[in-house]
Amino acid sequence: MRKIILLSGLITIMSMGVIDSSTGRNQLKVDSEKELQRIEEERVKQYHEDELKRFLNDVGFRESGNRYDITNKWGYMGKYQFGRKTLKGLGFKVTKEEFLNNPQLQEEAMMALLLHNKEKLQPYIDVFDGQTINGMFISESGILAAAHLGGQGSVRRYFKNGKVFKDGFGTKITSYMEKFSGYDIKLN
Repeated sequence: MRKIILLSGLITIMSMGVIDSSTGRNQLKVDSEKELQRIEEERVKQYHEDELKRFLNDVGFRESGNRYDITNKWGYMGKYQFGRKTLKGLGFKVTKEEFLNNPQLQEEAMMALLLHNKEKLQPYIDVFDGQTINGMFISESGILAAAHLGGQGSVRRYFKNGKVFKDGFGTKITSYMEKFSGYDIKLN
């Protein structure tokens, strides 16, 4: 009798373990799926961060050779060749020396400009992103690069009436729109 009770107790304990292990497997499956989703989201986030870094590096190289300490003959400063008026409009009240000697500040100013331009040009991005105009593929990154070169107004004029702005060196906004097109930067 004692063996039957022990055996019955053992079976009860084992069956609870089977139930628990089954529940555990289901929970493990849910946890695994959540973890896989988290990993995929992190991978996508890292991809967009890498794309943004590549975009910023390439724009910086085109503007200044990625030199933070440079000023051109028209007074545009730093890695991204900011004008004083643009910096002031973005809320950066710094001296030329402070700006040229602070790479982090220059990166913050560039991000502020990109976000500002994206907000102002979003209607054009919504309409033209992914289209081809005059043989040129249009993307958000190309539009934002063109706005960096010539300002939002020059980008709006281009899309409204085809007028192509050129900077002091004769560089057309369309060359930036084409050269910097296709970066998957996903600005928020």
